[in-house]
Amino acid sequence: MIVAIDVGNTNISLAVVRGDDVASARRAATRSATTADEAEQTLSELLAPDGAALGDVEAIVLASVVPAVSAALAELARERRIRLIVADSTNIPIAVRVDEPAAVGDDRLVNAFAAGTLYGRPAIVVDLGTATTLDVVAPDGAFLGGAIAPGLGLGLEALAARTAQLPHVALEVPERAIGRDTVSAIQSGAVLGYFGLVKELVRRITAELGTKPTVVLTGGLSALPWARDIQGVAAIDPLLTLRGLALVYREVLALPKMAHV
Repeated sequence: MIVAIDVGNTNISLAVVRGDDVASARRAATRSATTADEAEQTLSELLAPDGAALGDVEAIVLASVVPAVSAALAELARERRIRLIVADSTNIPIAVRVDEPAAVGDDRLVNAFAAGTLYGRPAIVVDLGTATTLDVVAPDGAFLGGAIAPGLGLGLEALAARTAQLPHVALEVPERAIGRDTVSAIQSGAVLGYFGLVKELVRRITAELGTKPTVVLTGGLSALPWARDIQGVAAIDPLLTLRGLALVYREVLALPKMAHV
């Protein structure tokens, strides 16, 4: 059994790879300070609903933005003799045309590769996670860079934490832009304003590309109903990173000499 694991700042997502794709995912909260034993417990809990166990796993293909979790998974893989393939610039088959290629997050390259492969190119991947990232795929499939902004949830948490009287509010689309109470006013500014942020960045990136891209929405918040209200989105794929990892695994099998742990 092959599993794809996407370690984000907020959640760890795991999916079983079947063929070149994944069908569903399970999530657990990310703990930045974790051990190999804790990683084993988390993976076992995520595999259990599918009737699987860690002993069934032949290989893990991983994208991670949390170094401590990456290290714990690497130690676990060594202990359990599981092949660990870390998706990075050595095995993600995509050209990286930025000033500092090594500084680009591996998850961003996985998303760009997956979007270009599954949905066509040029493309813009809008990842709605702890951070909001927009990643640009050129007509020839290269990664061109993008934009990074605070995520919607992070912005709302900061607003409640750094002010004396503003409450936490639900991530819901208000009925109107003119809020008539504090909650609807925050939802207007945060949620509707967030739509405006994404729309304006997509508009400007499209103008710089000089051709209309396919806009793909992904990330944890993309599964929420209000994400469908963002204009100009061609596809919503919350599993894009995991599906990209499945595609990377296929590439590693095709080129067995490429780097892996």
